[in-house]
Amino acid sequence: MTAIWWIRRDFRFEDNPALVAAAARGAVLPVFIRDETVDGLGAAPKWRLGLGLAHLVERIEAQGGQVVLRSGSAKDVLKQIVAETGAEAVFWNRLYDKASIARDTEVKSALKDTGIEAQSSNAHLLFEPWTVSTKTGGYYKVYTPYWKAVREIGAGQPVKTPQVTWAGAPESEALEDWTLGAEMRRGAAVVLPHCHVGETSAKRRLSVFLDTHVGDYKARRDFPADPVCSGLSENLSYGEISPRTIWHAGLHAMEEGAAGAEHFLKELVWREFAYHLLYHEPDLPERNHRDGWDAFPWRGDNEDAENWRRGRTGVGFVDAAMREMFVTGTMHNRARMIAASYLTKHLLTDWRVGLKWFEDCLIDWDPASNAMGWQWVAGCGPDAAPYFRIFNPDGQAEKFDPDGTYLRRWIAEGAGQPTQTALSYFDAVPKSWALLHKDAPATPAISLKSGRERALLAYETLKG
Repeated sequence: MTAIWWIRRDFRFEDNPALVAAAARGAVLPVFIRDETVDGLGAAPKWRLGLGLAHLVERIEAQGGQVVLRSGSAKDVLKQIVAETGAEAVFWNRLYDKASIARDTEVKSALKDTGIEAQSSNAHLLFEPWTVSTKTGGYYKVYTPYWKAVREIGAGQPVKTPQVTWAGAPESEALEDWTLGAEMRRGAAVVLPHCHVGETSAKRRLSVFLDTHVGDYKARRDFPADPVCSGLSENLSYGEISPRTIWHAGLHAMEEGAAGAEHFLKELVWREFAYHLLYHEPDLPERNHRDGWDAFPWRGDNEDAENWRRGRTGVGFVDAAMREMFVTGTMHNRARMIAASYLTKHLLTDWRVGLKWFEDCLIDWDPASNAMGWQWVAGCGPDAAPYFRIFNPDGQAEKFDPDGTYLRRWIAEGAGQPTQTALSYFDAVPKSWALLHKDAPATPAISLKSGRERALLAYETLKG
């Protein structure tokens, strides 16, 4: 028989339960569908998804298989392929955002109504959101109790790569005709060297991190110029490596005495906590997590926010962070907090403005982490120390970039001999930005002191 492996964000062979289930049933037909969830992606994540998909297609073709690429609604496409091939089962790995849950529920119902087996599995998370609950049966809204709960559970073991017989494939669309990177324009060539595409690259990243950097991870992870972070958020986003693979490798490092291994596992569980919240609060990317925050006087999109997007605030740490994202498609986690805090607090701009920009620019964009991260920083999210946590970008630079390495790496203006990475910003951004800003220094819209005072006043007004 033929079993369909519906590929979504699981661009790998190892620890892929849907692939294992399909291979156990018969000849495997891999299918990827360009539906509204793909078309709705921002420029950078859509382009990066295309790179990951192309790599997976090549790997499957090297084994004698073929990925069927089709456009349209998932339900209609899968029913059509079932009709064309006589496939008797469809297997996929679950996703947990609102749109994916609605789509998958519809697909499963439609397939079962026609007598087709439809089965989904967990491959994207360590702990499915409904399997972790408080003593009263609710869901966790604070990270630390969540971490303590899952630490006692432990993650399941990765499943082995199966022996696969590939099924003959019906007609397929051409991936190059999809032009998934069209919205990146000239920025694609700048960001591409910073991408680490595919399962082999992801496993190499993990190995290098554990062999070289994990010992310094806890002590140095907040220093953006230090290469001590794993970078695996990019690969996790597209399922080029599984969280279970990372968890057990990190756990082994911890048992071997690696100083930063437990903190690394905590960061992996931070991602889990984000999905835990997203599942139980499906509107997390649009609505404030904390009650009462709908009345907060955030500004909508504005000129200051546009300068923030362009890395032109005149505040060094913030501008360096935004430019790092333009050149590499990613941003150091400490820098993300500083940039987000400055937008939402010093510039009093709605966190959803920043969320949308990151959604467009990050190659490691993740719906849960992006939503929870923005709300956490803005003060309306699951932070035990909410709005009055206002990061001072200059103070953060003094603490975490004391010799200015990170700023020099990304800021060209005012430097006698700008670094190549700093100059790359002008190659990545729209030409109109580069011509307008290359020689003109930016001026802060408001002093850091005044911005902090204004933010705290707004918070006191909200409480009143």
